[in-house]
Amino acid sequence: MTVSTSHSPVVAITGASSGIGAATVRRLVADGARVMMGARREDRLAEIAEEIRRTGGEADYRVTDVTDRGQVRELIAAAVERFGRVDAVVANAGLMPLSPLAARKVDEWERMVDVNIKGVLYCIDAALPHFEEQGNGHFITLSSVAGHKVMPAGAVYSGTKYAVRAIAEGLRQESGPGIRSTILSPGAIDTELPEHISDPGIAQRARELYQAAISPESVANAIGYAVSQPPEVDINEIVIRPTAQEI
Repeated sequence: MTVSTSHSPVVAITGASSGIGAATVRRLVADGARVMMGARREDRLAEIAEEIRRTGGEADYRVTDVTDRGQVRELIAAAVERFGRVDAVVANAGLMPLSPLAARKVDEWERMVDVNIKGVLYCIDAALPHFEEQGNGHFITLSSVAGHKVMPAGAVYSGTKYAVRAIAEGLRQESGPGIRSTILSPGAIDTELPEHISDPGIAQRARELYQAAISPESVANAIGYAVSQPPEVDINEIVIRPTAQEI
């Protein structure tokens, strides 16, 4: 990993217990980073941390619900306490319970707003003061191809992912020259996201789409690429989808 300073970079990752988050932990540790993992499932976090330590890497974790502002602040504070600083934050936690608006699944709408939007804002709230004090830092936010195109049953999910792109782009424009902002927009990736869909018909269509899904490592590699750039280079946006995916 190419960095401008002599220290191994410190990265905090939300949604780190599975899928893209777990793959990114492994990729960044392999590149020499020290990682602080956040997610709700402590058993999985502990398992990944032990795996990393057995291979000689450095990783720790804090149980983190990204809908809780205090817990997100504690995650970033834990990274600073454990490793002395925080250089990058991967705001990865997300939900995708697709449904038509007429189904009025308001609880699911609110949960998506809380996780997909507020979870990103809470990461910015927690990490930006450290980045400003250091004069450098890197936010990597997970949007989606649904943040570029709206499909039936995906109105609210797309709304949250368009919001992520807007927030991350606004952050890029507002931040100082040392603070980078990268938006990752994955298509069908082999993760747990389709499992959040409670509508049987929509779930079946999602399973059909996800038959062509590519591995979480594909996205982790893109994140590794963005993080590895020299400090004056900001990879602003990457869209990554299976070659078989049309939308």
